Amino acid sequence: MKTLLTFLVIVSSAAAADQIPNRLIDYPEFKKIVFDSVLDARSASKYALRHVRGAVNLPFTDFTADTLAQVIPSKTTKILIYCNNNFEGSATAFPSKAPAASLNLSTSTSLRAYGYTNIFELGPLLDVNETSIPFDGTEVK
Repeated sequence: MKTLLTFLVIVSSAAAADQIPNRLIDYPEFKKIVFDSVLDARSASKYALRHVRGAVNLPFTDFTADTLAQVIPSKTTKILIYCNNNFEGSATAFPSKAPAASLNLSTSTSLRAYGYTNIFELGPLLDVNETSIPFDGTEVK
């Protein structure tokens, strides 16, 4: 019960502080902001297929205080997260999920639970074949 209450406090405080809508950034903003870390929390196999160039991969299921500290040592690091629902045109690497099941929601909440405070989320749906965001991975030609 205590864990559930802690989770609800984290989610409620982020929503009440208007943090969630203010932390969504569009593509033009993405190009302007320099992030200390771009985090891909998808599975290692999806990351290997296609990921934003320069992103680090730490699957959501592997989040612990230690693994996060290895990838993002400072809790004030400016972090950009993205997930399957940010990209279309690559159904194998970025399979669509129901909006309420978006990995960004879980990732953001978990990062906050571990004390990270400077989290941004790529907001729009972008076609991997039309965006100028650079990708790496085995399906990128």
